[in-house]
Amino acid sequence: MTTPLSRRAMLAALAAAALPAHAQAWPAKPVRLIVPYPPGGVSDVVARALAEQLVPLFGQPVIVENKAGASATIGMDALAKSQPDGYTLAFSAISPLVLSPAIGKVPYDPERDFTPVASAMISPVLVLATPANPARDFRDVLGRAKDAPNTMRWATSGAASLGHLMLEQLQDTAKVQMVHIPYKGGGQQITDALSGQFEVLSVNAGPTVNEHIKSGRLRPLAIGAPRRLESLPSVPTLAELGYPRANLSSHFGIFAPANLPQRLLARLNTDINNALNTPAVRTRLLASDNVPTGGTAREFALQIAAEADSTLRIVRAVGIKAD
Repeated sequence: MTTPLSRRAMLAALAAAALPAHAQAWPAKPVRLIVPYPPGGVSDVVARALAEQLVPLFGQPVIVENKAGASATIGMDALAKSQPDGYTLAFSAISPLVLSPAIGKVPYDPERDFTPVASAMISPVLVLATPANPARDFRDVLGRAKDAPNTMRWATSGAASLGHLMLEQLQDTAKVQMVHIPYKGGGQQITDALSGQFEVLSVNAGPTVNEHIKSGRLRPLAIGAPRRLESLPSVPTLAELGYPRANLSSHFGIFAPANLPQRLLARLNTDINNALNTPAVRTRLLASDNVPTGGTAREFALQIAAEADSTLRIVRAVGIKAD
């Protein structure tokens, strides 16, 4: 026999089920976190560490989904087409919103189709020599490229990636010609680097990369960062070497689809900042030379807008185009 109390509970449950997803208590089901890069790269490693810390804060599983390709625009397009209900997020560099649109056509509106939720980290870009590279240092790389145009091969995480922009900046300033080898992310790029399938690669700092540097299989030539890294004190920044426009680093954060309700944005921003401040995430980031950031959603949006303006000026000056 059904009691009045259980009837009220049943009615409440039915009423909640009839409400649209965004009107129910969030989160009521697992949250999907898109990583628009292949497994194994620093973005994937950090996203999974962050997702792990978000689980107790959300009270729901956080499922990481790798959707790589086209310099992260495939995964970000999937995010743009998702419902703004807080159940689909993305962990990405800001380049799909500031660099890719400046270079070519993208399947979304970078200004209207996303909600910047929170800045997550700044990741230095390492310029590394592979076993196929006999150059002594970065100046030697440029010298060899100048003496023998289009023989030095430089691999990046993709066309229209930050590494691609760095390469184009260097070629324009140093007046050299190299061969651009674009990948779909960092994982396969590292595997091929170790087997010497090209001479130079630019890649974000991360645990896997750092291990190969320590073992001597990859040799650091230069870094894109505001200052030298504590773990590589003898490696100069590109600015120190005389190439300040190429001295670029990656800015990563969490994004949601456009029109995310303000209450969800506030909740997500708070939880993400709390997750970034956990020892588990901070230790993993700092140990791999990545810098945790955090901050408000508005601050993140303003940072993206400023970098979009700066990137567009650089792209127009250099004349970079997507491959």
